[in-house]
Amino acid sequence: MREYLTEQWMNFEQIYIRKIAGFSSKDLGYKLKMPIIGRILRWSAESMIHNDSKNRNAKNADGHFGQVIPLEDAQLIMSELAAEPIICNYCMCRWMQRKKKEAVCINFGVLSEVIEKLPRFIPKDRTYKIDRETAMEKLEEFNKKGYISSVWFQPVPYINAICSCESPECGGFTLRNNFDLDVMYKAEYIIQLDQDNCQGCKQCVATCQLSAIRFIPSMNRVIIDYDKCFGCGVCRHACQHDALKLIPREDFPGFDGTY
Repeated sequence: MREYLTEQWMNFEQIYIRKIAGFSSKDLGYKLKMPIIGRILRWSAESMIHNDSKNRNAKNADGHFGQVIPLEDAQLIMSELAAEPIICNYCMCRWMQRKKKEAVCINFGVLSEVIEKLPRFIPKDRTYKIDRETAMEKLEEFNKKGYISSVWFQPVPYINAICSCESPECGGFTLRNNFDLDVMYKAEYIIQLDQDNCQGCKQCVATCQLSAIRFIPSMNRVIIDYDKCFGCGVCRHACQHDALKLIPREDFPGFDGTY
């Protein structure tokens, strides 16, 4: 795993320009719509994303995908499952998309040891090595800013990172929402609205990065687009009326098993 991670992160920027089945990633959306080429590209891309073979290609990020998780699950992983050392480093998606260096990715275990040797990922103006308690505090801080927690396989079946994502900068969200590629899975939960408690303040509408909440003026309350809801739970922080809560996705008819 160390060799895979070293090669992947030394060449991380190339992930965004990798070829799929010999085709350039440029104009990917158009190519995916083509009858024959589109099917080949989609099959090849999904095979790369979920590749669990021993000879997977680290430069292509084979076996690298994530899942949205609410704050509670992120903190549980950090407190009980994450191996040390733990570091907080720059988000490469933000850097490559809009040249913003923001340390919001929390990595642990072998990946932390690999990234420590790559200076472009390491903040210079702050302590990047952190303990579990600090990591849990940072996750809450990022979540309340409106950032979405996601846990990542690198490579499957190993998890070694919790990112605090923004859409559309996040590469995982872009590939899922724009191209319907399963790089970012929805959470094990879905948001539930208490219509009696909703006061129509619209704070949750502004908070949702995925346009899953819409205000209806004639009803003076919001509605949830469950096809768009990833179950991150970030909208709960904006609601002052206890109108939003997460429930297990499997308990929501029609959306159980939909990730």
